[in-house]
Amino acid sequence: MAERGQLPLPAKRLCSRPGYGSGCRPGQLVGGTGLGSGALCAGPAAAAAAAAAAAALGLLPFGKSQSPETLLDIAARKVAEKWPFQRVEERFERIPEPVQRRIVYWSFPRSEREICMYSSFNTGAEDYTAVPGGTTSGTAPSGGADTAATDENLLSFRRGIALLDGGCVDNVLQVGFHLSGTVTEPAIQSEPETVCNVAISFDRCKITSVTCSCGNKDIFYCVHVVALSLYRIRKPDQVKLHLPISETLFQMNRDQLQKFAQYLITVHHTEVLPTAQKLADEILSQNSEINQVHGAPDPTAGASIDDENCWHLDEEQVQEQVKLFLSQGGYHGSGKQLNLLFAKVREMLKMRDSNGARMLTLITDQFMADPRLLLWRQQGTAMTDKYRQLWDELGALWTCIVLNPHCNLEQKAGWLKQLKKWNSVDVCPWEDGNHGNEIPNLTNALPQGANQDSLNKPHRTVFTRAIEACDLHWQDSHLQHIISSDLYTNYCCHDDTENSLFDYHGWPLWHEHVPTACARVDALRSHGYPQEALRLAIAIVNTLRRQQQKQLEMFRAQKKELLHKGVTSITNLEGWVGHPLDPIGTLFSSLMEACRVDNENFHGFSNTESVEQCKSLEYHHLPAHRFLEEGESYLTLAVEVALIGLGQQRIMPDGLYAQEKVCRNEEQLISKLQEIELDDTLVKIFRKQAVFLLEAGPYSGLGEIIHRESVPMHTFAKYLFTSLLPHDAELAYKTALRAMWLLVLESMVPSGDVSRPHHIASVVPNRYPRWFTLSHIESQQCELASTMLTAAKGDVRRLETVLESIQKNIHSSSHIFKLAQDAFKIATLMDSLRDVTLLKVSLELGLQVMRMTLSTLNWRRREMVRWLVTCATEIGVYALDSIMQNWFTLFTPTEATSIVATTVMSNSTIVHLHLDCHLQEKLASSARTLALQCAVKDPQNCALSALTLCEKDHIAFETAYQIVLDAATTSMSYSQLFTIARYMEHRGYPMRAYKLATLAMTHLNLSYNQDTHPAINDVLWACALSHSLGKNELAAIIPLVVKSVKCATVLSDILRRCALTTPGMVGLHGRRNSGKLMSLDKAPLRQLLDATIGAYINTTHSRLTHISPRHYSEFIEFLSKARESFLMAHDGHIQFTQFIDNLKQIYKGKKKLMMLVRERFG
Repeated sequence: MAERGQLPLPAKRLCSRPGYGSGCRPGQLVGGTGLGSGALCAGPAAAAAAAAAAAALGLLPFGKSQSPETLLDIAARKVAEKWPFQRVEERFERIPEPVQRRIVYWSFPRSEREICMYSSFNTGAEDYTAVPGGTTSGTAPSGGADTAATDENLLSFRRGIALLDGGCVDNVLQVGFHLSGTVTEPAIQSEPETVCNVAISFDRCKITSVTCSCGNKDIFYCVHVVALSLYRIRKPDQVKLHLPISETLFQMNRDQLQKFAQYLITVHHTEVLPTAQKLADEILSQNSEINQVHGAPDPTAGASIDDENCWHLDEEQVQEQVKLFLSQGGYHGSGKQLNLLFAKVREMLKMRDSNGARMLTLITDQFMADPRLLLWRQQGTAMTDKYRQLWDELGALWTCIVLNPHCNLEQKAGWLKQLKKWNSVDVCPWEDGNHGNEIPNLTNALPQGANQDSLNKPHRTVFTRAIEACDLHWQDSHLQHIISSDLYTNYCCHDDTENSLFDYHGWPLWHEHVPTACARVDALRSHGYPQEALRLAIAIVNTLRRQQQKQLEMFRAQKKELLHKGVTSITNLEGWVGHPLDPIGTLFSSLMEACRVDNENFHGFSNTESVEQCKSLEYHHLPAHRFLEEGESYLTLAVEVALIGLGQQRIMPDGLYAQEKVCRNEEQLISKLQEIELDDTLVKIFRKQAVFLLEAGPYSGLGEIIHRESVPMHTFAKYLFTSLLPHDAELAYKTALRAMWLLVLESMVPSGDVSRPHHIASVVPNRYPRWFTLSHIESQQCELASTMLTAAKGDVRRLETVLESIQKNIHSSSHIFKLAQDAFKIATLMDSLRDVTLLKVSLELGLQVMRMTLSTLNWRRREMVRWLVTCATEIGVYALDSIMQNWFTLFTPTEATSIVATTVMSNSTIVHLHLDCHLQEKLASSARTLALQCAVKDPQNCALSALTLCEKDHIAFETAYQIVLDAATTSMSYSQLFTIARYMEHRGYPMRAYKLATLAMTHLNLSYNQDTHPAINDVLWACALSHSLGKNELAAIIPLVVKSVKCATVLSDILRRCALTTPGMVGLHGRRNSGKLMSLDKAPLRQLLDATIGAYINTTHSRLTHISPRHYSEFIEFLSKARESFLMAHDGHIQFTQFIDNLKQIYKGKKKLMMLVRERFG
């Protein structure tokens, strides 16, 4: 009999025997067959004893098995599954050896699914795909995970099978509840063959500990443990089986025991001799601790009553792995690995494995210990989006765990204590990412129109919902009936109250806060109760559909009053899509799973040693015989609940993360819907929901009463539109057009204003919206509009309607421009005829963009203007003429002249439009008129363009010239005037060029040190022009030059050029002619000479004021140039000598410089 001892030897029972029965010889148990017997079944007496034991324990099975089994095996199998072996020993004074053998035999796990679960990551909920030479189990990876990913995740399991199939498992021995063997790793290129010793302990069909000499450090079992385990499962009859070693020792007499001990020590003397001597000393010492305990430990004797029955999980490795993944900060695939760990937790929960909660506790401890949490909190920065999603999954898993319908109160109390501990930590992440919103909790939704002060409430953390879920229970009798029976109905019920338990069909309803009810569904699914989850999901969906109908009836009854007031009774401050508990996603997934799983495999893995090949993912209209309308199926129900959730009117939550989550979850759900091929049955569901969404008022995101800060429906409406379009175009357009609203960007409309087709609600206090995802929302609005434009090609009426909606509802110029471009591309596709109406839509949108961006800065403005001209060109002369006639509302004067008019009058435009002379002249006239108007409005930037555009029309050209002259004295700069003057000279109008040059000179001012000024070339050109025209013109411009230019080098350059050639005969750069040169002693050159000398004198004094030694040589060269100008005067030599003497006297302190002056100039 086994007795529990107190020695600190881990998980090993202390076993002893009270004595032999009378008539038994040493070495034989009562009813036994002796040590050497290998019998696997007993005689009648043994069978009767086993039957009695089974009957006493209440473990006889119900139903029939496929092949007859002995009563001994039936009883032994049930005992092995449920009872620790110590309890069996204590319950019966004597247990026949054959019975013990069969209990030990059936105590090893019989299914490979757990071996796979504890040796490999999985790619989905139940992903065990076919493996070469082995058995398979479960379904294909959800979400279409590819084969490569599955192979990688199941690598250890597959390698273990390969070792088994390769005959690498040997020396397999089972002693009691202990299995051992050797696994040989074949030699590879760089590694020799290795032999690993593997030992496995087990209890009640679970592996409780593993050891392997390979030294593997990982969360999962190594390949050698896998190989040995699978050997025992697949080839149980080839495993030599012995009773626990204590039973064998009990059959020995004293001599046999001594011989056994001595041989054991001899064989392993180097390893065990010190331990053997220590134990001998303790046994011989009467006061030793070992003698105070009855019995001795037996590692093969199975579990004691107090031992927890759970699979072996290396807690230390779980913690180390999670810590490692977190430290990598999302790099090296760590986020993927953490998600796989979460998937492993869900897999364990589905198998009803207690290690699920245990493993999640270890993971959560490491998450809470992440040093980045404190760093982010101190710096006020948000955690990364992917990391934040991991925390969401963590919170959702805990909610799922505490809602386990069969957990006991002690377990729930322990979880609640732990959750509250984590929740109280300062760095515990908040539920909404950054803000502490006060939103409905799990058990109670906020009252309608509630406006609670969230500042006085503690922040909701990622664990808050799990803590709240601890208050929920499953004892409600109505709930129990729903989840436990397909026959629960009440056909006498009248569906006349809001919270009726049954609908008019007599089908059960479940009225509970929707996210809470769906959390129950998720918990049932996660804990391996798929049928119960499905029943509750159907009840919830039926409740939502009934509620939908009631809301529609209520709105219709109050429609006039509500529309007149322009208010709504919206209570959906907490939307279902983007909710932390993902209620709609849960219902959808539950129903979709039922679509692809047949009845036999619906419960997941079957309890058989071999399992079926996986099936491909296909969704079918599997008939549901209860609680669905005729023609409905799980698939139609899944689609309908997704449409209900997506169409729900809900307020945009606060905070960047919460808003991004709304968008992300909506897109994920729609992506799943898009995988489903629509048939006539599903199209009916789409029609039904679209009509409801349009007519349901404040309860629908597409209703007539929309709150200003409701989540927009653009993404959802685009999906509805594309789905309905082939079947009901009118309804598709009506739905999409209604969804185009983006009220948050519109100004508030006073209450009672019914001039608009929609009204703005006032339940939530008005505030400036902090919509962090607004750019994404606007892009989705643009996508919806683009989809409608594409579909409406060729339909004039619909194009006009879509255009009106775009102009009314889209507020971003860049998005309208994109739509205009999209429409243009669609209208001018090479493989189809040009759609003139769509081209006009494109032009109208382009014109709107021009008006929107006319007075604002936009870096794409030039691109927009050029595109608009291209679009108008494609339409024809009328469009081009129209934009030129109305240029002042569309373009700046510069754009109108430099881009619009110039492009219109280009040869490429004329050729493209195949214009005759009459139309060419018409366009040219409009362009000239535009140019003159622009020149008047902005002469600085448009005058030159106006002159260019008007060249071929004398009157227009003269008008443009006069505009330039009028603006020259007031608004134009010298550079603009010089440019126009050069243009005039180039066009053959030298006198007009001279006129403009003199006007430009009046605006110019060159100081003494601006010898590199860009206007110098213009001044030289103006003087050259004047010199070429004659003495009078030169005489007129020189006073202007003297007045405007103070730079000595520029003046000397002009003087030298004017003195070397005769005015009016050749240019300044031509050869000398034989005409009479102008005298430097007479006007106008005398005035220029005096100004030049004066400029040199002034510049010299200015430079000497701050001159440094490194500039001395440069200064000497400057004086040399000055001397050349001085010498051009008849008394220049004397003037220059006096100038040098003055310098020597005034700047005699600069000795080195003056010495250089004397050396050069005397």
